[in-house]
Amino acid sequence: MSGAVDLSALKERAEAQRAQPQRSAAPGGPPASGPSSPGSASPGSVVDVTEETFETDVLARSTRQLVVVDLWATWCEPCKQLSPVLERMAASAGGQWVLAKVDVDANPRIAQAFRVQSIPMVVAIAAGQPVAAFNGVRSEQEITAWIDEILSQVGGHLTGVPDADEPELEASDPRMDAAEELLDSGDFDGALGAYRAIVEAEPDNVEAASAARNLEFVLRAQAHDPAIVETAAAADVDAQLAAADVLLLAQQPEAAFDRIIEVVRATAGDDRTRARTRLLELFELFDPAEPFVVAARRKLASALF
Repeated sequence: MSGAVDLSALKERAEAQRAQPQRSAAPGGPPASGPSSPGSASPGSVVDVTEETFETDVLARSTRQLVVVDLWATWCEPCKQLSPVLERMAASAGGQWVLAKVDVDANPRIAQAFRVQSIPMVVAIAAGQPVAAFNGVRSEQEITAWIDEILSQVGGHLTGVPDADEPELEASDPRMDAAEELLDSGDFDGALGAYRAIVEAEPDNVEAASAARNLEFVLRAQAHDPAIVETAAAADVDAQLAAADVLLLAQQPEAAFDRIIEVVRATAGDDRTRARTRLLELFELFDPAEPFVVAARRKLASALF
């Protein structure tokens, strides 16, 4: 079945959502209204999934345990018959599998990825891939046999749910949380100060250093008049650096880098050093493997030597 389903777009959407500066929703997303029965399942055995949480709650989780995806909608009467059965079964499965509920109206990209033509539709995911599916209402006995057959084939390839005595993931840094709260509230100067304080106390804190660099750039770039891109005199180094900031803030990294490289090429002494230093600082805002960063580094080397 996996060849007929494309889940890559959902993974990309989740990654893009995490990349945004705003704090994302808690794992699992907001509870979806529908045919579920409150209190019918033990904690963790049933999870409401959104497009943003699909990668974590379905794809990643399916490497540890079988994930059964229930695609439903509030208007679907057969869904109201099937979903409570699935929830009750998940609650008594002892962690062998988990039920992931997807409202197809609220999450159309998931429905599109699974090529849903009718609901209810139930899809089993193991190791990140769909392995079996059925449509319509089935009895608990039929579903049990269906899941047992899947587990007999793929169960050995799953890592299993971590034991209770395994060390928990490291707790988040309260200082980083406080800085992020300042950022979310719009107190950019306060957030920058908080990130800088962390870096001062821990020079090796890569996350805080990266956040500080990004915020420093955004605040500096936003302070420039966007018209500087057109009005900057060729010999005015400060104006050219400001224009590069504006271009980069406008998502034009190639143009921004080229602007500074031309300054490096046309200047000497302190002005050249200042321009080169600024360009290297801007490179740090990106993955060094980005093609436009690699190309700009080559151009810089050519301009210097």
